[in-house]
Order: sequence, then structure tokens, then C-alpha cells
Amino acid sequence: MTVASLEAFSLAGKRILVTGASSGLGQAVAIGAAAAGAVVILTGRDTERLQATQAQLAGSGHLSIAADITDPEQRDALVSQAGVIDGLVHSAGTAAVRLFRQIDQDFIDRDFEINFDAPLLLTQRLLAKKQIAHGGSIVFVGSIAAHIGTKASSIYSASKAALRPAGRALALEVGPKQQIRVNYMAVSYIETPMLARLAEQGMGGSMETVANPPLGKGLPEDVANSAVFLLSPASRWITRATLFVDGGLSCQISAQ
Repeated sequence: MTVASLEAFSLAGKRILVTGASSGLGQAVAIGAAAAGAVVILTGRDTERLQATQAQLAGSGHLSIAADITDPEQRDALVSQAGVIDGLVHSAGTAAVRLFRQIDQDFIDRDFEINFDAPLLLTQRLLAKKQIAHGGSIVFVGSIAAHIGTKASSIYSASKAALRPAGRALALEVGPKQQIRVNYMAVSYIETPMLARLAEQGMGGSMETVANPPLGKGLPEDVANSAVFLLSPASRWITRATLFVDGGLSCQISAQ
């Protein structure tokens, strides 16, 4: 057994698919993966914003594929164009908030369609087509809301929480023969456009009570660095895990 080296943290020679890559955390993950040496396949719904992200990537050979992954036909088209990948980061999602007394079936269905159904069905299609390479890595970008709940986030919290056991079960199916790792990141409040929209929806006061972790507010690159680690060979013996990327916030409010 050799001593770990910086090469173990490199993504050189890897092809990484990042959903939600047109902004926020997905954009940061795409930039971080490219900086680590990966060829990145970016996907999101907005072609212009995807191209703007691609323009920020180090290296060459990157590919932008505009797709709404909640749409079965667009999801299949994405799979057919993506080719074989070594890593998959599910960053696309919605953080719509609504008080419990205001939720209805349409709101529940839409939140789960974006945050839960789409990433699982995209993963299923890629695996069915044998497009996730042996020794690959799947990363679900979740939220600490799945563990603690915050005001008006009952459905969002539930949709993000559902990814965790789904991923843990999947890891048992793809780990033994294919050596594919599946992990979940419980991310705290990060300075992104989505966070700004939450504040506009009246969540500002609620967030202020939980968004002051010991290490201060997080940045998108903090999430990107964690995702790159989970994609890299350095994490080859880590699967079915939950990585809290929250600046220590969960230590203060008991996320278990």
C-alpha cells in the first residue's frame, strides 16, 4: 500500500457530469472539477448560462447539454449525448418554500419531481446504459434541512431527505461488482442566487437563526471542494456516507 499523494485528489482523465451547472452550487462544482483536471459535461435548462459557465472552466473538451431532466425525452437525450462518465454530481434542484398549511398536491409533486424523481431516474438510465464507468462516483447534493427542518421547508426537507436512503440502497447494488460509490452531501446555507430567492420568499428571518455556524457562512467553492473529493480516487473507500458541509452548524443543533 503506497502513501497517499496529491494525485489521489486529481480528476485528470475523468469525465464528470454535473446537473444544475448553469448557476449556484452546480456551477461551482463544474468549475472545481475542471480545475482538478476533469472533462466536464454541464447540463441545465438555460443554454446561455451553461455556455457562460463553460467559458469559466479550465482545460478543454468540456460539453454543454441543455436539458430539463424532469422531462423524460430530454433526460434520455442527455444520456445519449453524455457518453461514458466517471462521476455524476446531482446539483439541480429547487428550494421552493411554503408554510405547511399552504401546501397542496401540486406543490408536493413538483418539489419531489425536481429534487428526487429526476436525479434518480437520470442515474437509473445512465446505469442501464452502462455509462457510469467501473470505479465511478455518484454524489447527491442534499441539504441539512433534510436533518433539521426549517420553517416552511417541510416538503423541500422531505424531498432532499429521500435522496439519502435511496443513495445508500443504490450503493449496495452498484458497489460490489462495479465499485461505484454513492454518497450524499448535507449542505448548509450557501451564498447563492437560490439563497437570495429564499430570503425574498420570507425565509430570511428563519435562516438567520440557523445560518451562523462556527466557521461562518459557506461559499459555493466549499461545496465544490467537497464534491471533488468525493469524485476523486482519494475517496475510493467511502460509500453510503453523508458528508456534512455546514461549517459545524449541525454540531450546534443536533442533526441526527
